[in-house]
Amino acid sequence: MTSLALLNARLLDPASGYDGPGAVLVEDGRIRDVMRGAGAAAPTGVTAVDAGGLCLAPGLIDIRVKTGEPGAEPRETLKSAALAAAAGGVTTIVVQPDTDPALDDPAGIDFVQRRGGALGLVNVRAAGAATRGLEGQRMAEIGLMDEAGALYFTDVDHVIADSRTLMRVMSYATAFDALIAHRPADPWLSQGAVATSGELATRLGLPAAPAIAERIQLERDLALVEQTGARFLVDQISTAGALETLARARARGLEVAASVSINHLSFNELDIGDYRTFFRLDPPLRTEADRLALIEAVREGLIDVITSAHTPAPAEDKRRPFQEAAPGAVGLETLLPAALALHHEHGLELLEVLRPLTIGPAGLLGLEAGVLAAGAPADLVLFDPGAPVKIDADRLRSKSRNSPFDGRLLQGRVSRTFVGGREVFAA
Repeated sequence: MTSLALLNARLLDPASGYDGPGAVLVEDGRIRDVMRGAGAAAPTGVTAVDAGGLCLAPGLIDIRVKTGEPGAEPRETLKSAALAAAAGGVTTIVVQPDTDPALDDPAGIDFVQRRGGALGLVNVRAAGAATRGLEGQRMAEIGLMDEAGALYFTDVDHVIADSRTLMRVMSYATAFDALIAHRPADPWLSQGAVATSGELATRLGLPAAPAIAERIQLERDLALVEQTGARFLVDQISTAGALETLARARARGLEVAASVSINHLSFNELDIGDYRTFFRLDPPLRTEADRLALIEAVREGLIDVITSAHTPAPAEDKRRPFQEAAPGAVGLETLLPAALALHHEHGLELLEVLRPLTIGPAGLLGLEAGVLAAGAPADLVLFDPGAPVKIDADRLRSKSRNSPFDGRLLQGRVSRTFVGGREVFAA
């Protein structure tokens, strides 16, 4: 493979805390050297790329990406998702197991990862189902899927209501040091809800659930974590009350991580407006106080991972009455500029924004990526953090265009994306 030197860049490495001038030398798909300071030159025989002072950071890692392959390819394929990821500076995606059939055995995991690898775009990994068919009754083949390369285990948006089943899943997973992710949402309080209880939901006549439904379920889940000693990810935390519960669990020494959707950092319940179905999400959008609490949790490091929660839905599934519309939004291409709004609008440092998009998920899942260091994979993104971007859903690379950011003015443009030292996107 051709050696490459990325010169005259502003290096952003959340793992080491370095934010300053420098260059990166790439050889055979890995970082050979990181040269800090201005004025570094390319060695003889190495292709030089002048970054022009743009930011060079580890490629983003998105651990919650839904596709339609296998089973619903018109919604999204692995290829269209990978193209969208590359354009967004995302170099690793973790495909969710709620496909058709569900990824609940090693053959499904192997299919997704082989198919993704054959595309030659971004790194495509898979999460395995925690229970068979995502039905919450019988434990899936966690051990065999772990051997096949599944990065963690989850029933995605399906709550495992049976405490005995979830405890068995957690207990079994500890034998492999496997990570279990679970959405905190009391299934009885949340059943049929499409909004958060409050004045707006009442005025719009929408079925709603109280925010405490998330906290109630999280309390149960953390009690099971304490009982079993499992590694646990609170999947898509979205309320201030749940953050308080999470903080107490961390203080007790429980090995618990948390992720948040970029949508819940960017929008609140008022964005539903007049039944705008692109804002029909699961979990539903919360209050502005919840959103600000989530942003502070990112700043303080209480939240470990920011995800796009990429959930493609074709127009015919979104252009329906609000409570009948499919939940979710695409987000791979908009993840970076949306996250950079935390820097531009809320004062987070760039390293604070990038940490839960790079080394945070990499450390949680045991990946080598997410760092600018000699020997690490040369998965890199070069971007201009101040460049204005107007999101146009019609120009997104995803096969579905259900973006709540459509028409929104953001800052942050991806210039080039490299995976294993190969350029997979250039603006």
